[in-house]
Amino acid sequence: MKIDTIGVQAFIAIAESGSFQTAAESLFLSQAGITRRLQNLEEYLGVKLIERTTRSVALTRVGEDFLPHAKRLLGELASSLGEIRDTGKLKRGSVTIACVPTVGVRFLPRIIQAYSAKFPDNRIKILDHTSAGVSSAVLQREAEFGITIAGSHHAELSSVPLLEDDFVLICRDDHPLSERTQLSWKELEPYPLISIGQFSGNRPLLDRALEAQNLALQSVYEVQRVSTALGLVAEGVGAAVLPRLALQSDAYPRIRVLSLVDPVIARGLVLIARKTAEFSPAAGALYQMVRESTASG
Repeated sequence: MKIDTIGVQAFIAIAESGSFQTAAESLFLSQAGITRRLQNLEEYLGVKLIERTTRSVALTRVGEDFLPHAKRLLGELASSLGEIRDTGKLKRGSVTIACVPTVGVRFLPRIIQAYSAKFPDNRIKILDHTSAGVSSAVLQREAEFGITIAGSHHAELSSVPLLEDDFVLICRDDHPLSERTQLSWKELEPYPLISIGQFSGNRPLLDRALEAQNLALQSVYEVQRVSTALGLVAEGVGAAVLPRLALQSDAYPRIRVLSLVDPVIARGLVLIARKTAEFSPAAGALYQMVRESTASG
């Protein structure tokens, strides 16, 4: 059904002014133009709304009943259009993004704080998934964009490099290696380790890198989440090889972080989005802040 909003405007202007000429001037139309628009509306509705003589203009009974509804209709339309315009101009709205969990520990918080300070009325929903889950959420439009581990991605996704996150040894302060600041991967071989399971995007990346170096680490405990590995390390169960971003500053006072060298192994983090995506204004602003964060920090 096509709604004749122009005809409704003409009807309200005539009804309120009591004059076709005055109504035409208020809408920047000719008198013939406003008459034609009223006639089109009446033909569409199948009823007469205004009675016009050479001396007066009066509403019909139907016109009197319709006038408050017409005003409310245009008022709601103007309000809705104003909200949409503000959404674009002020970048208001809600944003849903997806990311691998470790990104939400140290990388995202400062960006979100800056975004919230700039757009305090906006809401952010974060879907923390595995690397494959991030890609799926973006492809399925569950999230407008995502941050995940670099690698091969679906052909419909574009990716922008963000930063390199090196793998480190995380242990408690009573671990035999805790006094070191860095060590080689070869030096890790005698020690039992907590490892992350195959569902994590970190595991295959790390396995390939270690295999290329002919290194074999002792994986005694396997968990599915980085947070579980950190909890076990904090309780003294063992040490774990994790991305540096996995550990929040000062979250575990007894945990030590040791750099791993010979070689340095790192994962790339990328910003992904659908190639055909049209971001909402709110999401577009956050996307740009994420992109610019690595350049500024």
